[in-house]
Amino acid sequence: MNRLIECVPNFSEGRDMSKIKAITDAIESVEHIKLLDVDPGKATNRTVVTFVGTPEDVIEAAFRGVKKASEVIDMSKHKGEHPRFGATDVLPLIPISGISMDEVVEFAHKLGERIGRELGIPIYCYEFAAKEEKRKNLANCRAGEYEGLKEKVKKSEWKPDFGTAEFNTRSGAIALGARNFLVAYNVNLNTTSVRRANAIAFDVREAGRVMREANTISGKILKDETGKTLRLPGLLKKVKAIGWYIEEYGVAQISMNLTDISVTSVHEAFDAVEESARQRGIRVTGSELVGLIPLNALLSAGKHYLKKQKRSVGVPDEEIIKIAVKSLGLDELKPFNPKERIIEFLLDADELKPLVNMNLQQFTDRTAEEFPAPGGGSIAAYMGTLGAALGTMVANLSAHKRGWDDKWEIYSDWAEKGMSCVNKLLPLVDEDTKAFNQIMEAYRMPKSTDTEKELRKQAIQAATKHAIDVPFRIMEYAYESMAVMKEMAINGLQVSLSDAGVGALAARAAVLGAYMNVKINMPDLEDKVYKAEISERGLKIEQAAIALEKEIYDIVHSKIS
Repeated sequence: MNRLIECVPNFSEGRDMSKIKAITDAIESVEHIKLLDVDPGKATNRTVVTFVGTPEDVIEAAFRGVKKASEVIDMSKHKGEHPRFGATDVLPLIPISGISMDEVVEFAHKLGERIGRELGIPIYCYEFAAKEEKRKNLANCRAGEYEGLKEKVKKSEWKPDFGTAEFNTRSGAIALGARNFLVAYNVNLNTTSVRRANAIAFDVREAGRVMREANTISGKILKDETGKTLRLPGLLKKVKAIGWYIEEYGVAQISMNLTDISVTSVHEAFDAVEESARQRGIRVTGSELVGLIPLNALLSAGKHYLKKQKRSVGVPDEEIIKIAVKSLGLDELKPFNPKERIIEFLLDADELKPLVNMNLQQFTDRTAEEFPAPGGGSIAAYMGTLGAALGTMVANLSAHKRGWDDKWEIYSDWAEKGMSCVNKLLPLVDEDTKAFNQIMEAYRMPKSTDTEKELRKQAIQAATKHAIDVPFRIMEYAYESMAVMKEMAINGLQVSLSDAGVGALAARAAVLGAYMNVKINMPDLEDKVYKAEISERGLKIEQAAIALEKEIYDIVHSKIS
């Protein structure tokens, strides 16, 4: 899975489109960045920009956007309804896939250090990136806004985390954060009553409802000894919610902001609203996603509802997403197209998978052509993918076998393990060919001067190591998948024994074929320690795969003879 993060900077300009475009052009000047949304607001005089990419590309694009904003926005002349204290007011980084929050925090601090050093803009880190407790809250960092910043930066307790403690008249300051993905999500009800919708919203939102005497709507509001209003907390953490009526659709909705979907997921919010509505005689009819969502959020939802149906979750992502969309009713009000609403699907990933996206005839023809790639490494990856897919198929068939209802979860777990190997192996079909092409590009680099020779040598070594690493990963994942085939040969659906056996044969071929590609690249690599380690580990995996395949083969033949 690719490492992806999202950045959602808020720039203090929402009226001059030429300035906004200058900023977004600077962001898009980083080649592999995907600009997802630009949302200017005239009243707030503020523009929210959303873009996504690899961590390295995102922080480079963020820096360029901040730099351009410091050039075109003058905060001393800025007016707007939204709280603000900088030309780039807030700059949050958000993990999307393949990266932990701790890693995102490191990237945020790296970006903050560079902005402070090169642009002289004070940086305050908030949420997960905060360096002290009181700075976790964005409102605390921005308190006093731009007008109070001149005195604020002088105070020892508000010394910037990065940059100098000097007032930057033109650019103000930046709140740089690392936070979880926020999902704007509405649940549809079969009522037009806002009052009843609000009652449900109060049940589920973290803030809950105000406590009153006798627990009645008209009762006196209760307060503690300090005069603070008492509240009865709601069911869901990190959730803000309110009930409203949508005239366009003629229904009431529970409008929610899920501010941390690692704490409360989309499906948990949906189920909580559904239960509260049921208790009040109201039925949930569907839901609506506002904006974009990470792939994993819908995969988690789909798996949740598959498990409630006692069905295997070890199925392709497309099927899991379909179950999520139908279970949540995301297509009730208007069509829901995953390719337009899931962040990862918007990154034109198909352009990175030219071989995987071919049909079987095209892939066969491309392999047979008079070109060295795709070659043995890509074919090994595909054999491994097919082998793992066969093992997964047997596990899924076993999970659905009549009379085995008490064992569905066991087989679902095995199917999920198999599908994990499929998902790791399939991208390596293209990755192996890319690795070969990188070696060829490195050898074509100029070598006229000593500097060029050194750069060429470094590029060749890096590309060669990558060309070894890719088939080695094919070995690891193909061997890992063989555990599924063994379990299915022993305890899976016996009419599919041959499928488990063929899966093991394909996986063994993938391991041995990939190891050939590891070894053929070894002579050109100068890193002796790495070569020795890979050679030793590779030999162990090869021998283990041969032994395990024979074990599976013998099990299958003993049962079908």
